[in-house]
Amino acid sequence: MPTPVKRIIFWNMISGLRFYDSITDADADAQGRIGISGSHGGMFAAACASRAGLRAVILNDAGKGLNDAGIAGIRALSDQGMAGCAVDCMSAEIGSAQDSYDNGIISYANPVAQRLGIITGLSVKDATKLLSEAPEPAGMMEAVPEESDVVTVHGLEVLCVDSASLITAKDAGRIIVTGSHGGLIGGNPARACKAEARFISFSDAGIGKNNIGLSRLPALARRTIAAVTLDCHSCEIGNSASALETGVISAANQTAADYGICAGMTLKDAIRRLG
Repeated sequence: MPTPVKRIIFWNMISGLRFYDSITDADADAQGRIGISGSHGGMFAAACASRAGLRAVILNDAGKGLNDAGIAGIRALSDQGMAGCAVDCMSAEIGSAQDSYDNGIISYANPVAQRLGIITGLSVKDATKLLSEAPEPAGMMEAVPEESDVVTVHGLEVLCVDSASLITAKDAGRIIVTGSHGGLIGGNPARACKAEARFISFSDAGIGKNNIGLSRLPALARRTIAAVTLDCHSCEIGNSASALETGVISAANQTAADYGICAGMTLKDAIRRLG
């Protein structure tokens, strides 16, 4: 196993911005701040932003995907009076808050953010200036439980987790389906997977800038872990049940290819190849 790397949180003391490569890194210092995160804009990530006490947040749209799951949480934040925006996944790498700030272009703004003058096509840098006037949210989202379940597929035991953060070292050797994106968080290979799994799947999050949505695949191949990404338009990001039910592979690493797994195959058929 790689040596765990301490999470790093960046901030801008002048503007009150807080940068989180993963929104799960937000802590007590988030209270009342404007957060920029590399996480996708699904329900769980938005709930994390809300419950951390952020006043407003910018997340990655992850290609939006099936049922607009990549921005569903940002929409839900408006019900709590919280401004939220999404960055076009082709303008900034998912998993990188700094790239979102430096190069991101807004692809969606919820009604609270729109009332501040934020529109599609605005740069993140300009959007943050407008978000500095965001009101304090009137409420807080309920916690969104991340599901973890063990199911049987073609006679094989499969661990389904809505977020790869639920994986532990004890899951070594398992077949794992996640709802997480396939980008390396902060570009860090040590965060590709917490366990020496046999096989793991992720959403490709629209593939995105510099093919970042596929970047966990070679990192996992170096650990001889078979890994694939699923077309974000075939299943909902953040939803492992959706991934298993309708997911279609968009890319496979060499270890997965050695099993005969390839792009265009359904996830269920890929799992069959592991038998």
